[in-house]
Amino acid sequence: QVQVVESGGGLVQPGESLRLSCVASGNFVSINDMGWYRQAPGKERELVAGITRDGSTNYRDSVKGRFTISRDNAKNTVYLQLSSLKVEDTAVYYCNAAIVRRWGRVSGYWGQGTQVTVSS
Repeated sequence: QVQVVESGGGLVQPGESLRLSCVASGNFVSINDMGWYRQAPGKERELVAGITRDGSTNYRDSVKGRFTISRDNAKNTVYLQLSSLKVEDTAVYYCNAAIVRRWGRVSGYWGQGTQVTVSS
């Protein structure tokens, strides 16, 4: 089985920073793309940032220049550095990993989410 677990969320004030981590574990060959998504109350889940295995990144416009995604392939881990946080960044942040299993099968796995709350 495969597990994806996020950590690092919390309550911060506007302008502060947080670092989220997501680690994948279990029986698999490798991980392709990894990404961070978020879902605010009453809204749909949206892609925040993504990163390929070779390190190419993409961000939604509203977080460009404030958030940084990175990964450590040796540790099967992806990070999201959140800086200059705004109230509108408040959401549950989810990690998704494209897991490559035996025979080349690729499936997306979600973590359980970690709450980020930005409030004064």
